[in-house]
Amino acid sequence: MKKMIEILIQKGVALPNPETVYISEDVNPDRISGENVIIYGGCKIIGEKSLIMKNSQIGYEAPVTLENTLIGENTKLMGGFFNGAVFAGDNTFGSGAHVRKGTILEEEASAAHTVGLKQTILFPFVTLGSLINFCDCFMAGGTSRKDHSEVGSSFIHFNYTPHQDKATPSMMGDIHHGVMLNSKPIFLGGQGGIVGPVRINYGCLSAAGSIIRKNELKHDRLLLGGAYKETSLPRSFDGYKNISHIFNNNIFYISGLIALKSWYKYIRPLFIYDDFSGHLVKGMQETLDECIMERISRLKQFCSQLKTFQDKGLSKDKDKEASSDQNYKNALIKMNLAEKIFDLEFKNNVLKNDGEAFVRTMEKKINKKGKRYVSVIKDLGPDEQNQGSSWLLHIEQRMLEKLLIGQE
Repeated sequence: MKKMIEILIQKGVALPNPETVYISEDVNPDRISGENVIIYGGCKIIGEKSLIMKNSQIGYEAPVTLENTLIGENTKLMGGFFNGAVFAGDNTFGSGAHVRKGTILEEEASAAHTVGLKQTILFPFVTLGSLINFCDCFMAGGTSRKDHSEVGSSFIHFNYTPHQDKATPSMMGDIHHGVMLNSKPIFLGGQGGIVGPVRINYGCLSAAGSIIRKNELKHDRLLLGGAYKETSLPRSFDGYKNISHIFNNNIFYISGLIALKSWYKYIRPLFIYDDFSGHLVKGMQETLDECIMERISRLKQFCSQLKTFQDKGLSKDKDKEASSDQNYKNALIKMNLAEKIFDLEFKNNVLKNDGEAFVRTMEKKINKKGKRYVSVIKDLGPDEQNQGSSWLLHIEQRMLEKLLIGQE
């Protein structure tokens, strides 16, 4: 460990209190930049995938543990635990963090203190307040740091059900519009929550204290979620009541991530300018793949639960049982098809005509503007934005048109 510390100091890394910093033997010093990087006392860096790019600060407010986490340029992690996460650059995360695998913060996304994330993807500019649990979520929206989607303090995404499954991912915004950085921001009011899985469209605002349980697919809506009246009712163990809502929202989520996989495979590499940025893009790709596999696994678990309830019999009401049984059958049939389609789309991530045309558009923009991701995306004209969005939407639609079951 002492040898590793000496290597980092020699290459220019600032360690104000090196005796208190722990760096495991599997960390590759070549993946830690010596250009204006500060690692404060009490920090730990673990894992061969760990990456720290230039102009980054680690542990200014409190000790930080980094385990196989990738840190892009100009990022400040103030204190907490980070495992298997990726920060694309220009990110800030307050102390008390608990950030686990499957988390990607794209450029200029940020969080204040005491925030927990897992399997969470935040597109550029998205801002999280303090005292937040936002696991199993995707969020986009906004056009700049001054016009961004935000989650208010003390917000919770409820991602675990009484049936003990996590087929609960929620989407705030979508992939095909979100990548263009031109959508209206979404605001989730503080001391509120979402009961996943839920989809919320651009321009929507949930009032402080609201608990959102239903999709809002219209734009520019004010969402008010009232509290339940205090009461006690018999609990039903008959099974799921909202199968199409759960199943379809998972299908939308996975299809969106697979479309994002094409973006990460064909667009993100255009912005690689050195070994560090190459490692960062590879880390984003690998982490997204993990997210897709996690969501498919959780949906399969949900369908396994459906099969168990179906085998037990659902209700004493025969008419109701017949209707529910058909919903179960539809979901199970679609799940078998979904596994095949998702596997095909995941493995055969081939660039087709519309994608090739957009890649050429991006290459021209990069030649003009340089390899700064946000600047290039913001420089796209309306027709060019529509070109890219249509490409990703077509990828999503190939899956959606085959897999959605009867709408709620």
